[in-house]
Amino acid sequence: MKNVLWLQFSKDKRNPLLVLLLIAGSIVASIIFGGGIQSATTVGIFSEEGNAAEIEKKWEALLNTDDSFAFEIVEPEDAHEDIKKGNIDVAVKIMEEDYRLLVSKNMPTVSSVERHVDKVFQQEAQISAVESQVGEDVRDEMESYLDDAPFQLEAQGLDSEQVPAYNIRTQLLFSFTFLISMFILGFKVNNVTQDKVAGIWDRMILSPMKKTGMYSGYLLYSFLITMLQIVIVLIVFKYVLRYDVGDSLWLIILIAACFTFGMISIAMLITGFVRTPEQFYAIYPSVIPLIPLVSGAYMMPGTITNPVLLFIADLFPLAHAMEAVMSVVFYGAGLQDVMMPLLYMLLIGVVAMGLGINLVERRSS
Repeated sequence: MKNVLWLQFSKDKRNPLLVLLLIAGSIVASIIFGGGIQSATTVGIFSEEGNAAEIEKKWEALLNTDDSFAFEIVEPEDAHEDIKKGNIDVAVKIMEEDYRLLVSKNMPTVSSVERHVDKVFQQEAQISAVESQVGEDVRDEMESYLDDAPFQLEAQGLDSEQVPAYNIRTQLLFSFTFLISMFILGFKVNNVTQDKVAGIWDRMILSPMKKTGMYSGYLLYSFLITMLQIVIVLIVFKYVLRYDVGDSLWLIILIAACFTFGMISIAMLITGFVRTPEQFYAIYPSVIPLIPLVSGAYMMPGTITNPVLLFIADLFPLAHAMEAVMSVVFYGAGLQDVMMPLLYMLLIGVVAMGLGINLVERRSS
């Protein structure tokens, strides 16, 4: 096993560019698709009404009440052009009492912007309705009244006094980290087929090395290099970019380890169906990007309700890993709380690994 481990390490030592690019890619993808480093999202607003300047000034002050967004006045032509080219995700066309969203692509920030803008416009409509009834400016009076209202609404979580704050950026961080890790481990597991085609496998069989040690060497190296990528990304986001990834980093790493074992087994199962590395490269990269989509890793929880898709998602470790990680990060779950997802991932790994090695052996005989 040690010889196989050293052989795989020597390959990456001579050419580490692919692994380094994939590690950097998981960080960059999380930052880009997660809406950037955690800071206020800039959103352009514009009006095409006759009194555009007055409308823009009014709504700019009203909309800039949330630290998560920074609404800036832009020229209508620039907004349309940026949306058409995909330079920005969303812009807001405002009117006297209404608005329209211009969207280039359906990113998580779009729904957040829509919720905030809709809330502000509804609140302003209510104030305007009251003013039309009483015939005077009641904004200051209403705001002071709401600050000290007779009825106070207090939100409380099920298991704690604080309601957990869901953050789509944190979810996307883990989604893209796990996605890239699936590519890394898949390419490393494919070394089994590459070495078989190159004749290295036959020479190892003729040596005193046992097949158990051969398989263990390939799989253990795939596991270690994948876990290295996941740990590096988590450390960068937690301690450098200051993302909120929870307080139980050790538990997240344990979940990642179970996920990695399960996906290595899936990769070994696919290896059992192919004869050449090229066939693996044709199948594996085509299947892997579909797993996060089916598992709902890029979407808000509960978005996917189709029972067929949910059943397919449960066949892969990613759905269980995301469930466990989100429970730890957002709800402060402990080891006992995520034990079932861990067992599911281990079960998937054991079954897939057994079938995959069996198929590889049959093709070798």
